[in-house]
Parts: sequence; structure tokens; C-alpha cells
Amino acid sequence: MLTYTLPHAELNLPHDSIYKMYENQFEEKPYNSKYGYYPSEKPKASFAAMVSKLDFYVGQVLEELKRQGLDKNTLVIFSSDNGPHREGGADPDFFKSYGPLKGVKRDVYEGGIRTPMIAWLPGKVQAGTKTNQITAFWDILPTLSELTKTKLPVKTDGISILPTLFSEKGQKQHKYLYWEFHEEGGRQAIRKGNWKAIRQHIVGGKPTFELYDLSKDIHEDNDVSAQFPQVAKEMKNLMDKARTESPIFKFGK
Repeated sequence: MLTYTLPHAELNLPHDSIYKMYENQFEEKPYNSKYGYYPSEKPKASFAAMVSKLDFYVGQVLEELKRQGLDKNTLVIFSSDNGPHREGGADPDFFKSYGPLKGVKRDVYEGGIRTPMIAWLPGKVQAGTKTNQITAFWDILPTLSELTKTKLPVKTDGISILPTLFSEKGQKQHKYLYWEFHEEGGRQAIRKGNWKAIRQHIVGGKPTFELYDLSKDIHEDNDVSAQFPQVAKEMKNLMDKARTESPIFKFGK
């Protein structure tokens, strides 16, 4: 497991040959941080170089697997822990880092929590295939458990997505997915099928509630909670039941 931190705040990296590829490619405004991040003379070039470096590092992993003869029986999964960030001088608006989605890191809109995942295993994961399977990081452990034919020592909320990865039948589905974020007033989100509900300003304020139909509104622009009161009620109930109370992560209490 390789936990790369590229690209990430802060935008600080060696000014090597990769950096020089982008050094003069953009109109730049130097970034000077008020929050302790290292200043960046050319933040756009730094960000682009970080992405290219990450691409290079992943290539090194694949080359090493081939060198050791492990490339035919090794599952490689690549993903990100959240959407793009703004800290440290990063400019997701310029690079369109969130694609067609709304929001960035720390948001519970799709742009903050939905990330691409790439899986590679020649002969098992069909090249060029795509899926809309609704999945989350807590599905990875059950997936690896099924792949290696081992028994999980603990119960999880995850499901194995091995059938999806291998284009086989029998894929289980989540009843719903739930997220919560404890900063910036507290935020919750829940997805059930194409329905997506968001609750914000939970701590120290009046909570707001939004409901979206992602099949028609992937950018989450049109709150339809007033149009579908029964769906809104169901999603609110799921939010209340989904979380396990914790003395560490107190929410709205």
C-alpha cells in the first residue's frame, strides 16, 4: 500500500526536469500563505508537476511488477481519498479538477467525496471497461478478503466488489452510503440509489437539508426536497440511524 501525497498542499517540490516542463506554461501569480504553507513562486506549474510525478511513480510500480514477473497475478488499485483541494495555492477551477461535479475537499457534495478508481489485473479486469457501481473505500477490505479467500476478523459495512472488477454476476449492492464531516459546522451526506441528501450547519446553528436526484442533476444544483417530501423524510431517518454515537466524534449534541 503506497500512500502518496501528490498532489497536495503544500505545493513544494524539487525544481527538476519534470517541473521545468511546466515552469513557463501558465500565467502565474505567486502564492504566499497565511496558514503556514510554504510559498510557491509558480503554483500552477508546481501542481502540474506534482500530478506528472505521481503518474511517473505509478509507472515505476507497474514496471517493477513486470520485472519481478508479478504483473499477471497482481491486482493494482489506484484512487484518491477525496476531491481536489484549494489549500496551498492549488487552483482546481483552473484545472477543472472536479470535472462535472460540484465541490472540493471537505465538501460533502459529489466533488468532495466522489473520486475515480482504476483497477488493473491483466486477464481478469477487462481493459477499457467502466462501471457505475456505487462503492466506497470500506469495500476494499471485503474485496481483498474474497480475492484471497480469507475470512475477515471483524464485521464491516463494506461489500466485496470483486464481481464488478472481474465483470462477473452476483454483485451485491449497498442499501445506502453515509458520510460525515466534523469541521465547518458539521456536515452529513447519504446516498441511496440516485438520491443524495446533504445536511449542513449541524453544530451551533440551524441545520439545513438538501435533496438531489443525481441521475438528473449530477452537479447538485436543484434541491428537490420540497417536491419529494417522503423521500426527504426517509433520507433524514437514514442519516439519524446510520451513525454510531461516539464520545470522540460528538455530532450536534
